[in-house]
Amino acid sequence: MKRTDKFAITVSRQLGSGGSYIGQQLAKRLGVFYADRAIIRGAAEKLSVKDHTVAEREESVPGFWSSFVNATCVYPDLYVPPVMLAPTDYELFMAESEVIRRLAAERATVVIGRLAFQVLHDHPARVSVYFHAPLDFRVERYAKLYNTTPEEAHKAIVKCDKQRKHYCRTFAGVDPSDARNYDLSIDTARIGSLEKAVELVLNYIQMR
Repeated sequence: MKRTDKFAITVSRQLGSGGSYIGQQLAKRLGVFYADRAIIRGAAEKLSVKDHTVAEREESVPGFWSSFVNATCVYPDLYVPPVMLAPTDYELFMAESEVIRRLAAERATVVIGRLAFQVLHDHPARVSVYFHAPLDFRVERYAKLYNTTPEEAHKAIVKCDKQRKHYCRTFAGVDPSDARNYDLSIDTARIGSLEKAVELVLNYIQMR
């Protein structure tokens, strides 16, 4: 792949696998834009909400019945004035997807999560990478990184895995753990270190 190309590296990852760190290092080594907070800011601007509203809603889809109850539950003896509704999950996904496509069209970039491997499926110079690892490896790394107990780390990871799977199936009809979705799938526990994973992706890009 030519360095002059406006290439896009999409990084999908399991929580605790080190994918976000690897994505940052790839952007740094290649000298390209790291698209993470810019996506949040761009989507928030489009939806006219605060950045933290987008950040809190990312990659999770509330259950249908909880959404239904929140939207329809009223009390007959209590007047509830109309309020501005928060953007729906579909609106959030579409807003972020539009921002991702714009950023990838403007410059070479590394995009973290947000179904970018599907959003940029037709990008002429896209490289999609998936980072995963066994649960015990991810629990240990997460607990150290966030200074929490293994039990708390395990709970957070299991919840995140479930949310991301639901998110991917809802908006793209794919299983995020299916290696066929990506150009490269890397087990960060087996490769030895996150730095080696960075080198592996860089070598793969050079061969493209």
